Amino acid sequence: MIIDKTFIKDLVLIKRFKKKDNRGYLERLYCDEKLKKKIKFKKFVQVNHTLTKNKGTVRGLHFQKGKYADAKIVSCIKGEVWDVAVDLRKNSKTFLQYFYIRLSEKNSLSLFIPKGFAHGFQALKPNSEMIYFHSSNYNKKSEDGLNISDPKINIKWPIPIKTLSKKDKHHKFLNNNLKGY
Repeated sequence: MIIDKTFIKDLVLIKRFKKKDNRGYLERLYCDEKLKKKIKFKKFVQVNHTLTKNKGTVRGLHFQKGKYADAKIVSCIKGEVWDVAVDLRKNSKTFLQYFYIRLSEKNSLSLFIPKGFAHGFQALKPNSEMIYFHSSNYNKKSEDGLNISDPKINIKWPIPIKTLSKKDKHHKFLNNNLKGY
């Protein structure tokens, strides 16, 4: 694994490597020893897997607040997604700025997203699958989200949005009083 910084403090890109032979390949998605030397988190306690059937579907922008705020590593293991992390940290120099990267089964990239970020992605290929490692368990009362069309963030989605969940459609726009989480 190679771990690279991004322009947003603590948001880290992880390059994985496939060991290939005539049977196929082996790819390490997570290595505690290597990652703990470079990134800030205590441990991962939950792993989730998503399948997004339709190209153009957006999932997000989700986050958890308070004691359930979580760091995560996201990886695309099948297909391709345009992955987005929005900085919501109080007093951050990059508050409300976003970072995006294409994650795919071919490029073997993962993104480490620290606590205090909203996260989402758009499927660029049908039947795209993602794996998420979370540092906190999901807590429904602590979940929140940002509207994917919020002009304060101004995300330029790469293709027309085809599908969005009812819950994600109803996230409100940010107000001017937000100072971060």
